[in-house]
This record gives sequence, C-alpha cells and structure tokens, in this order.
Amino acid sequence: MKIKAIRPYIKNLALTKPYTIAYNTFNDVSLIFLEIELENGIIGIGSASPAEEVIGENSQQTLANLQTEFVQNLVGRDIRHFQQIIFETHQQFPNLAGTQAAIDLALHDAFGKYLEIPIVSFYGQKVKYLPTSITIGIKNVSETLEEAEGYFKLGFKVLKVKTGINVDEDIERVIRLNEKYKNNLKIRVDANQGYDLSDLEEFLVKTNEIGIELIEQPLKVGKETELLQLNVQNRKILAGDESLKNAKAALAFSSEPQPFGIFNIKLMKCGGIIGALEIATIAQNANIELFWGCNDESIASITAALHVAYACKNTRYIDLDGSFDLAEDLVSGGFSLEEGYLKINDKAGFGYKKITL
Repeated sequence: MKIKAIRPYIKNLALTKPYTIAYNTFNDVSLIFLEIELENGIIGIGSASPAEEVIGENSQQTLANLQTEFVQNLVGRDIRHFQQIIFETHQQFPNLAGTQAAIDLALHDAFGKYLEIPIVSFYGQKVKYLPTSITIGIKNVSETLEEAEGYFKLGFKVLKVKTGINVDEDIERVIRLNEKYKNNLKIRVDANQGYDLSDLEEFLVKTNEIGIELIEQPLKVGKETELLQLNVQNRKILAGDESLKNAKAALAFSSEPQPFGIFNIKLMKCGGIIGALEIATIAQNANIELFWGCNDESIASITAALHVAYACKNTRYIDLDGSFDLAEDLVSGGFSLEEGYLKINDKAGFGYKKITL
C-alpha cells in the first residue's frame, strides 16, 4: 500500500495554566502534526513537541524540515517499508529528534491501521498498564499542597514535584507532602539540572525517610561523573533525562559504575519509537529500569509513548501527563485515565482519531 499524500502543519495550543521548572516558565506550546495518507484513504497522524533547550530544535525548524523535498518524495513509497523509511529519515535529519519523531509516529500509526492492529501488539505487549505521575511545577509550599490535594481527589497515585531553584524549600515541600499523604501518594522529584552535588547530597539525606521513588536529572548535563561519588543505593533512584538523548548516551551510561539506575526515555529526545527501542534494549541488558516521560504534547505522541513503553519489559515508571496540560488538542481517544492508571485501547495504529477545533 503506497503513500498518497503527506501534510505537515503547526498548531500553537494554550496550556490550561502556566507552570515553572528550574530554567523556564511555559504558557503555551507549539506542536507539529504530520498526516500520512495512504492510497486506500488510511491516514496516519504523528506529532512532535521538540524542546529546543534540550535537543537544539524548535517547532518552526521541525515544520521546515517536514516541508522539504526529501519528505514530500516519500509519496509513492510502500507503507510496509516504514522502518526503512525511518532509517533514511535519521540519515537525512541526523540529531533532529523532533523531525524524526513526527515522521516515525505518523508512519507507525499508518502502518498499524494498514495491518488493523495496535502498534503495541506489533511489538508485543509486555506491560498491561501503570500509574502515571502528575506534575506539580515549582511553587511555594502552600500552593504545592493545594495542587496536590486536587490531584489526589482526582485519583492520581503518584506526584512528580519539580524542584531545582531552592533546595531547602524543595526539601520542605516533599516533607510536607509526605506528612499529609504518607503511603497514599508516591513522590517523584525532577530537579531539571537545578542542583549541584552538595545540594543533591543534602536533599538525599534530609528526605531519606520519605522514600522518594526517583530523582530525575539532578545535575547539569556533563556533570554525570560527579554522581559516582554517591553510593550505589542512591544512584539507583537517579534517572537520567536531559543527559540521555540517544542510544549512544545510553551505552555510555550503561557501563559500570553507572551514574543512573533509571533511564528517562522521551520520544521527543530520541526521535520516536525506533530510537526509543534502541535505548530500551541497551538499558535492559544493563539492568537499568525505564521511566517514560514527555514534554507538553498532544494525545497523539503521548499515546505513541504508551504503546512503546508497554512493549518494553523493563518499563517500571511512566510520567505521561503532557496532554493533560493542553486546553485543546487535535486528536482524541488513544488511552483512558482510570484512577491514575493509563490504559491504551485495542484499536488499530495508536487508536486515536482526529478532531476539528
């Protein structure tokens, strides 16, 4: 079955509320969508939400890349050769993960619909479902507790607290959360490179009794070897995020001694499902657990991340709440949220459908 048409476009979508991390505050997001139409009328939809500060590519650049002759010349190619097309895409657009992801996801969705099976079934489902964390940005203690109560009432079981500006306030925030919810909520932390080693050591000591589930990217990219000064037990709960962009980085961090016991995989960092599976395989053979994350993203790419996450047997954590922050989206369905758990449906491809705004 041949590709009939390729249509890239950009949409600027408002967030339901602004949020702050260690290095930025966000109010809206520019998302890229890519439609790949087959001769029989099937349309595969992919989406990209590149974070320029992490991968060096923004949405405008992604759109321009998708409008090039290389992409338009994919018209006429057989969808059954989708993995070869993804390989060629990586050759044409090296180190441009947003561009790679948009093409990768649209091709996967079209291929799954062509076969009439979910993508997770194509790769083999290893995990049934997991609870996603829901993210609280950097704010004061009372605001943190107030937002946490709202999420708790909605049925979420895991909170991810953004930190990295003031370690003393960060410690107070998680201690107060633990005092209030104890075993009823698990707490994860994401410092977004905001700590130095002494900050991290202080945080670990003063929150030792809480049982923090994991700490995401505590130090700046390039400082990973400093983490080796920590004991193995502490390193086991550290998750590499901004440091972990591709399989090459995964291979480097898999060698003993390992700075991270967990790898955070984001499709927008590694260029889609094929890149994610490369990282996952390396992690599995190094006994490193997987934590699947996201940016502010459409249901389209969040659902794709769920499919590949549930296809990897070393997946332990998901943080796929990025579509919850959007005031609007271009697709619906794909997954359901049930008491904090994300469950994918059994429809072909990624199982979502396009809606009209």
